[in-house]
Amino acid sequence: LVSYGFGIVLRPMLSGIPIGGTDLGFWFAQQGSILTFIALIFHYAWRMNRLDKQFGVDEE
Repeated sequence: LVSYGFGIVLRPMLSGIPIGGTDLGFWFAQQGSILTFIALIFHYAWRMNRLDKQFGVDEE
C-alpha cells in the first residue's frame, strides 16, 4: 500500500510536497515502505505478547 499507493498511484498529487530533498511520493516509495514495515513488526510483536498474556502462555 505504501510503496505502490503513495509511490506510484498518488505520486502526482504528492509531487509538490518536498521532504528530505525530494518529493513526498518518492520518499514514501523509498523510506516510507521501510518505516511502515518496521512499524508492522512492532505492532505484531505487541499484539502477540498481549495474546500470550491473555491465554497464559507468556514468557516471564
